[in-house]
Amino acid sequence: MSENTTSSAQSIEERGANRSQRPLSRAFKDFVMSRWAPRADLGAAPSRAVPFTASRRAALSARLPGARLVIPAGSLRTRSNDTDYRFRPHTAFAHLTGLGTDQEPDAVLVLHPVEEGTGDPDADGTPSNHHAVLYVRPLAPRDNDEFFSDSRYGEFWVGARPTLADVGTLTGIEARHVEELKNALAKDVGADGVLLLVVTGADEAVETLVDAIRAEAGLDLAERAEAGVTEATETEVTAASSDSSDDTVNDASLVEAVSEIRLVKDALEIEHMREAVARTIEGFEAVVRALPQAVAHRRGERVIETTFDAHARLEGNAVGYETIAAAGDHATTLHWIRNDGEVREGDLVLLDGGVEVDALYTADVTRTLPVSGEFSDVQRRIYQAVLDAADAAFEAAVPGARFRDVHAAAMVVIAQRLQEWGLLPDGVTAQVALTPDGQQHRRWMVHGTSHHLGMDVHDCAQARRDLYLDGVLTPGMVFTIEPGLYFKADDLAVPEEYRGIGVRIEDDVLVTESGNENLSAGLPRRPEDVEAWMAGLRG
Repeated sequence: MSENTTSSAQSIEERGANRSQRPLSRAFKDFVMSRWAPRADLGAAPSRAVPFTASRRAALSARLPGARLVIPAGSLRTRSNDTDYRFRPHTAFAHLTGLGTDQEPDAVLVLHPVEEGTGDPDADGTPSNHHAVLYVRPLAPRDNDEFFSDSRYGEFWVGARPTLADVGTLTGIEARHVEELKNALAKDVGADGVLLLVVTGADEAVETLVDAIRAEAGLDLAERAEAGVTEATETEVTAASSDSSDDTVNDASLVEAVSEIRLVKDALEIEHMREAVARTIEGFEAVVRALPQAVAHRRGERVIETTFDAHARLEGNAVGYETIAAAGDHATTLHWIRNDGEVREGDLVLLDGGVEVDALYTADVTRTLPVSGEFSDVQRRIYQAVLDAADAAFEAAVPGARFRDVHAAAMVVIAQRLQEWGLLPDGVTAQVALTPDGQQHRRWMVHGTSHHLGMDVHDCAQARRDLYLDGVLTPGMVFTIEPGLYFKADDLAVPEEYRGIGVRIEDDVLVTESGNENLSAGLPRRPEDVEAWMAGLRG
């Protein structure tokens, strides 16, 4: 056989290793597996999150008794060829286990149903309806070639993994080898047995496994939903699922539940949110100091972005979302993340950024800053209108109000100001614009004023409308208040002096027993305070 034939016979999968010159000899393997000192103790100790995550799991257990609940951490995702993105666990997994940063790819949390009231206790000692088990890939022994040959999981390549005992100590959850997952999920699953539910969108391999187990047991949730069939177990589960409008329990019921239990933050979550906001404020200060460098660089927006992102990586886990560093007309593009434009004296720069701390909670703050350090008259006029709208929203964000009321309060101010400036169409008043059939004022603010905030920048996104948009504000809720006005450079409906100006002011608000707290109040909001703050930072 010729050399060319031999080369072409190599499979596509095998060709990825052509660059490798790894040793394969028996002598190498014998030597690399020998003469190692005992591994140092990783020093695992119970996380501060243990009592909080126990109560979170108990809340989920109460929603779906009798069902086996599968919450994957997710797997490593390919960025390019054989390089992966830095791992971040699925939010529901992190929320229920307390594991943050880049811990435990491929792990799966399973809440196994037990007899009612005999399961794992919450922080107050009240038993739940489930027993939690974490299925993880533990540290490989030194007589296993994984530790030196596996570039995704091996100790030589990515560092030592915790042992099962370490995981159990850290999380307060029983830990077992991920190889046991299949049999554990399949136990007693069937039409007359345990209902098996999985958080979809987290780990395709785990979803496939769950689907295969359900199919083998003759349990197809999609078909059962279409037929409107409910088993005794399903009826039991549905009764505890907060009066869902859908009488069929399926994977969506679990996705909904893990989202809704995050609507009200516990004390530890609020502590993490305060930390995220504090680190974010520091990042904004670093950006102001870097503005002269941004002005001097041909891609000044990148100077702003990298300054903030570097701070986030140094002081937290990463940014909670892609940083928006939008100067001039770019500020009128709501999600401008290309960040490749110039930063010019006399323009405004809209910085929308959030530091994600190691526990994976993120801030989400926006300030619109005058690059020169001082607002022009028209910039100040537009900025003040947005600030007044934000203040009105804060006044509405009190316990007992509806989430939608916060947006409505901001829109009244926006519509009135646009009327005063003569920007609404002929014959349209602010009152007319605010009606459902009007909305002309929304030309210059097409987004909403608020969204829940937590581990996800748009947290609790799978919650039902009646608990989110129509939900009653409750102490412990954390969300943004972020009105804006955006006048594009080619907008012929506004005076020329307005064109190319985009302003957004965004703060993170905590609902309290007596009203609310602006968690990001440490960043100046009034235009004169912004100018003084910038001058002070520039020295």
